[in-house]
Amino acid sequence: MQSQVTTTTESSSKSKGEKREKRQKQPRYHVILLDDSEHSYDYVVLMMKLLFRLPIEAGYQIAREVDKAGRAICLTTTREHAELKRDQIQAFGKDELVARCKGSMAALIEPAVE
Repeated sequence: MQSQVTTTTESSSKSKGEKREKRQKQPRYHVILLDDSEHSYDYVVLMMKLLFRLPIEAGYQIAREVDKAGRAICLTTTREHAELKRDQIQAFGKDELVARCKGSMAALIEPAVE
């Protein structure tokens, strides 16, 4: 009876080892902030600080990039996390410093090229 238990344990540990070898890295996705003329640099910096826990300097760099290039990568992560962050950007609310602002900034996710 003991040999059956030992055999089962050995095959059990063997299958766990095989599973570890087959584990693949999840695909990565970029969270991309899109530019518009209704939001201030201060809004972007604050949003990056609150949603992504970025320092003010990093938030400012993203604000400059989105203003200059029309889009900026805020984060590269798993698809589920990227979708969450995109949704948080789109729900962040309007920029109180800009009177004509009607709502949140736009964002999207794209697969990261590896």
